[in-house]
Amino acid sequence: GDKSVTYMDSFRLLITTSLPNPHYSPEISVKVTLVNFAITVEGLQDQMLGIVVQLERPEMEEKKVALVRESAANNAQLKDIEDTTLRLLAESEGDILESVELIDTLAKAKITGAEIDRKVAEAKGVEKEIDEARQTYMPVAVRAALLFFCIVELTKIDPMYQFSLQWYQHLFRSGVESSPANPDLAGRITCIIDHFTVVLYTSVCRGLFERHKTIFSFALAIRILSSEGRMDQLLLRFLLTGPTSEVRNGRDKPVMWLTNPEWNEIQTIAQFRQFHGIDDDFGYRADDFKSIYDDPDAHKRHLPGEWDVKLNTFEK
Repeated sequence: GDKSVTYMDSFRLLITTSLPNPHYSPEISVKVTLVNFAITVEGLQDQMLGIVVQLERPEMEEKKVALVRESAANNAQLKDIEDTTLRLLAESEGDILESVELIDTLAKAKITGAEIDRKVAEAKGVEKEIDEARQTYMPVAVRAALLFFCIVELTKIDPMYQFSLQWYQHLFRSGVESSPANPDLAGRITCIIDHFTVVLYTSVCRGLFERHKTIFSFALAIRILSSEGRMDQLLLRFLLTGPTSEVRNGRDKPVMWLTNPEWNEIQTIAQFRQFHGIDDDFGYRADDFKSIYDDPDAHKRHLPGEWDVKLNTFEK
């Protein structure tokens, strides 16, 4: 600390971390530039959309790539013209109207700029048509991104469960190519989604401990149902956490075989629209509920009364 050390102004120190969401103190954060290379849902959806369109409609994806390259080349050409014009203006001496080189450059720039503007306008129209056609495959990309982030979170169960994006993309390509053919576009998209979901589930389960397969199945089902808007988030929260408080002014427990916490859970769930009145039914159908309560395979039993028809599979 008592010696002065010389260093180059161009010196840069780059440090990477494998932590998914690192946190640094304010003192460190103000001295460094943090760059997050973690993939986002939107970014992954765009990648998977490109893959599925490349496999299903290769000519369309080639046009898309060509348009991107052409657009980049046009922008680079415009930038070169602007830089040349500004350089000539800065280097010109005297009356700029007498500079033949500058006048010729401005004339060429005008012609070239008009030509590039025309190409850009045409490219935008073609790109819009391509994007509209590509969007028909967006449900596949959405499902693929959803499934990837589901398997990434398996590291919370066991750090051994690591799945790379490269492996996932290779599996996705194989799943699309091996999915059943369907002449109808909507049917084809459904086939790809269903087939790849099964392929991914089978492949991932090969690397899971037996006790973790049920957890993975549940997490996968919840993610899919939530993305399709078929999952009641309040009910899901109740399933995962249970009641957060005791029901005030609740009914007396109608049967002795239920514990107080269990009766509180029943009264709490009865406050949901789907389960309204189920606490009353416990008094009327105590024997039916008791037989289910004592059955080791209770999940296979039919609920008494209207509840077997009224509730969907998740609610049951």
